[in-house]
Amino acid sequence: MAETVAESAAAPAAVRHAEEVMGTVFSFDIRGGDPEAVRTALEEAVASLHRVDEVFSTYREDSQVSRLQRGELSVEECVPEVAEVLDLGAEAERSSDGWFSMRYGGRLDPTGIVKGWAAERAARLIAGVAGVSGVSVNGGGDVQLLGVPGPQRPWRVGVSDPLRPGGLAAVVSAAGADELAVATSGTAERGTHIVDPRTGRSAVTDLVAVTVVTPQLTWADCWATAAFAMGSREGLRWLESLPDVEALLITAGDEVRCTGGLARRLG
Repeated sequence: MAETVAESAAAPAAVRHAEEVMGTVFSFDIRGGDPEAVRTALEEAVASLHRVDEVFSTYREDSQVSRLQRGELSVEECVPEVAEVLDLGAEAERSSDGWFSMRYGGRLDPTGIVKGWAAERAARLIAGVAGVSGVSVNGGGDVQLLGVPGPQRPWRVGVSDPLRPGGLAAVVSAAGADELAVATSGTAERGTHIVDPRTGRSAVTDLVAVTVVTPQLTWADCWATAAFAMGSREGLRWLESLPDVEALLITAGDEVRCTGGLARRLG
């Protein structure tokens, strides 16, 4: 889990909203812009999240993904976003050598990519409003940051300590970055829900959490999931090989491992 750290000093007028959707809560923090235009964009962004849930939910029998899985629809008969997400998932699978997957036990399940993709898309929609200086969208602890919350004030995101409830393992700063995303995969919030795609069973590794920091939440979400399934040694080695990616890995033994450039993102 991660949370945007509040700014105490003067900043542009903020519009905040929390929406329960996709089995979690999406929190919006929008700075600057005409309030009416911002509210309109926010309503559109929230509506887009509900549409994503209707299309991609594996718990809804009538969702397009469920119907696609049962062979009742082809990809071409689905809304264009389905093909987009499937293409992104295939790219993530190739990049991770199969450690990220959208198929478990022969069933299609794009859950591992959809939430991050949807949150990033919602953030970019709002950021396009004239005068908006900064946007933070937090989808169940995974955060997309765009712009800044105020003059010379970067967004900052607290990363929860999985072994010390209520504590922080780190604070990530978006200073100097026009866009930054923070995503965490682990066992603290939802137990052993991450699947090892090579066995189809729960991933059993030495890790309790992997936090990935990179510009786009779509990829941060995927890379955190894949690295967790790999385990600390292989996961760290792989994350180090990716461009514009930093990460923090915490083992069950309370050992902290991080990529070489992560220190530049802390503060």
